[in-house]
Amino acid sequence: MKELLLIIVPLVAAALAALWPNNRTRPWFLPVAALMHTLLSFGLLLYPPEAPFHAWFGYDPLARAMLPAVSLLFLGCAAYGVPYLQLRSERSNRVFVPAFLAALGLMSAAHMARHLGLLWIATEAVTLSSVPLLHFNNTPRAFEATWKYLLVGGTGIALSLLGSFCLGYASLHGGGTGDLTFAGLVAQGASLSRPWVLIAWVLLLVGYGTKMGLAPMHTWKPDAYGEASGIVGAMLAGGVTTVAFTAVLRVRAVVEAAGAGVVANRTLLVIGLFSMLVAALFLLSARDFKRMLAYSSVEHMGILSFGAALGGAGLWAAFFHVWNNSMTKGALFLSAGNIRRAAGGRTVDEVSGMSVITPRSAALFVMGLFAVTACPPFGPFFSELLIVKSAFGTGHGWAAAFFLGCLLLAFFGLTRVVFAIVYGRPRQAAREMDPKFRETLAVIVPPVLLLLLSLWLGLFTPEVLRQSWTAAVQQLSPTP
Repeated sequence: MKELLLIIVPLVAAALAALWPNNRTRPWFLPVAALMHTLLSFGLLLYPPEAPFHAWFGYDPLARAMLPAVSLLFLGCAAYGVPYLQLRSERSNRVFVPAFLAALGLMSAAHMARHLGLLWIATEAVTLSSVPLLHFNNTPRAFEATWKYLLVGGTGIALSLLGSFCLGYASLHGGGTGDLTFAGLVAQGASLSRPWVLIAWVLLLVGYGTKMGLAPMHTWKPDAYGEASGIVGAMLAGGVTTVAFTAVLRVRAVVEAAGAGVVANRTLLVIGLFSMLVAALFLLSARDFKRMLAYSSVEHMGILSFGAALGGAGLWAAFFHVWNNSMTKGALFLSAGNIRRAAGGRTVDEVSGMSVITPRSAALFVMGLFAVTACPPFGPFFSELLIVKSAFGTGHGWAAAFFLGCLLLAFFGLTRVVFAIVYGRPRQAAREMDPKFRETLAVIVPPVLLLLLSLWLGLFTPEVLRQSWTAAVQQLSPTP
C-alpha cells in the first residue's frame, strides 16, 4: 500500500497548491512534496514490497530501478523552483506549481503501471500535465513549442494506443483471453500471434520512442527544451523521457517472450545508433545552448536504446545510465537557466564571457559538460564504458566503434558551444541587462548537489542500486 503514496502525495499537494491564495508562498509546496516523495521512494528502494500491490499496478523491480532517480531529480528541481518562481514574480504560478506536482504523481503512476492500457493513460496524462509548464513564459515561441509538443507527442501517443490494440489482438488471436497485464502477456509468450506482436512492437516503439525523443521522432525536443524554463527542461529530459523508456522496456519483454526478441533488439540497436548520429550532427552546428541540450538528450536516449539492445549486461548498464543522465541533465539545465536569465540571450552570437558575469553557473555548466560527455570520474563515463564493454562482449564490435565515433562528434559539438559562451569578453547586451538575477546559494546549490550525485554514482555506486538494477534485468530478461 505504501507505493500508492508516491501518487497520492504529489496529487494532493497539487490540489492544495491550486487552492492556495498566496502567489509568493505557493512554490514551497514543491520542495515539501518532493522531499516526502523522495523519502517514500528511497524507503521502498531499501525495503521493497514482497509483491506488487495489484496485477495492474505495483512497485515491481522495474519501478524500483527507475523511479527513485526521477524522485531525486524532482527534489533538486523543486528546491531550485522556489527561488526561480520568486524571480518570476511578475507571473502567477497558480497553474505552474500544481501542474509540476501533478506531473510527478503521474510519472510515478506510469512507472508503476503493469497494465498496457493503464500505462498508456498515465503516459498521456504526463504529456497533458507538461503543457502548462512549457507555456509558462507566455511568448510566441513558447506557444509554438507547446503546440509542436502536443501535435508530435499526440501523434506518438496515438500510435502507441494503436499498438496496444494490436498487442491485445495478438493475445486473442493466439487463443488467449486478451489479458493486457504485462505479466499475463509474458506468460502467454509463444502463444501470442507473432505477426501481430511485430506490428504492435513497431507501433509501440515509434509511439513511446516519440515521447523519449528518439530520432527521427525527436522534432519536438529542440523547440520544447529551448523555450522551457530550466526546471521544466530538466524534468522533461530526466523524468518524462524515463517514463517512455520504461514503457519500451515493458513492451520489449513481451516481444521477447513471444520469440521475437532478436527483432526487438535489432530495431533498438539501429534506432539507438541513428539517434546518436543525428544528435551528433546537429550538435556540430548548434548555436543555441538550450537547443544544444535538447540534442544532447536525443543522444542519451539513443545510448539507452543501444544499451537495452545488448541483453542483460547492456540493460543493466542502461539502468545505470538512466540515473547518471537524470543527475547530469538536471545540473546542466539548471545552470543553463541561470546563464540564460543573466545573459538575456541563448546563442553564441548573443552570449559570451559568462565566466565573468555568472562565474559559479559557468563553472557548473562546464563541469556538467564534462559529466554529460562521459569524462571520468563522473557517472556517465562508467555507465557508457559498461555499454561499450557489453557491445564487444556480445559480438557487436562494429556497433561499439560507431557508438564511440558518435560520442566523439557529440563531444566536439558540445564543447564548441559551451566554451564559446563561457569564455571571452561579455557581450554589451549582457552588460546592460537589468541586474535582477543574482547567483545566490538558492540557485547554485541544487545543480551542485545533482552534479555531486553524478560524481558519487560513478565512484561509489551503492550496492542497493546495483541489486535493484539486477532485479529489474531479471524481471525483463530472465535469460542472459
